[in-house]
Amino acid sequence: MENATRERIEALLAANPVVLFMKGDRQAPRCGFSATATGMLDQLLGDYLTVDVLADQDIREGIKAYGQWPTIPQLYVKGELIGGSDIVANMFNSGELHTLFDQPVPDRTPPKITITPTAAEAIKAGMDDDPSLALHLSIDGRWQAQFMLKPAEGSELVAESAGIRVLVDLATARRADGLEIDWVEGLTESGLKISNPNAPAAVADLSVTDLAAMLERGEAPLLFDVRPPADRLAYPFQAARALDADAMAELNDADRSQPMAFICHHGNASRQAAEHFRGMGFSKTFNVTGGVDAWAQQVDSDFPRY
Repeated sequence: MENATRERIEALLAANPVVLFMKGDRQAPRCGFSATATGMLDQLLGDYLTVDVLADQDIREGIKAYGQWPTIPQLYVKGELIGGSDIVANMFNSGELHTLFDQPVPDRTPPKITITPTAAEAIKAGMDDDPSLALHLSIDGRWQAQFMLKPAEGSELVAESAGIRVLVDLATARRADGLEIDWVEGLTESGLKISNPNAPAAVADLSVTDLAAMLERGEAPLLFDVRPPADRLAYPFQAARALDADAMAELNDADRSQPMAFICHHGNASRQAAEHFRGMGFSKTFNVTGGVDAWAQQVDSDFPRY
């Protein structure tokens, strides 16, 4: 690693007590492991620094050499490497991460899960007889559920229904409380059907023409611009607020029923940001389809295309 890269990393760690080197950023993670890490940190911290390694090849390779850790993301606290996504998840589930950040001990009450008899039969038929394997349920920040057979790690919570033991991590436990699992037969395929009363409504599309009409009437949702700072500076979109650290800190304590919309260049990063906040429990999230490029074509021809 070049000395200049090492100095940049050390400067970041010296200036910020909590730093997550990740793919993407806090508002729009660009890999599942980074999304997992930010999802857990967001529940414990109002403010921390994320460094997008995809935007800087020197940092991407340099941070691996700096901490002698081969994967991304990497969490540093007070200059010390804590570990990657799996270690962060294990510490979160055990409560160690809460203690590290002086947060209250987490509630470890198992979630109430209901499995219908038909679903229970299907699950038992699909389980391996290997006694070292347990049935795990994971619900990620986008409320997508996944079952896995793997050994227990020891920090999981255990829910039981219809003779089925289901192991969940701490984040999943809160998302899974009240979950109903059924088995449905279809014309072309059959499978488990999961009904989750906790899941917020899906991210809705908002066209630029509808956004313009809402702004005209003064009825637009909170609108955030998630473009990179250089783009926002060069091509400002006056109707939106930058999704910066100050905004993130405010939203951490905001009313989860407050409608929120996100806009970017073409509508891709904004959808990831909307999904991120949906995962935080915001129930009315919108993605401005086509972004500012569509705005320039369909609403305001004076807005520059780039």
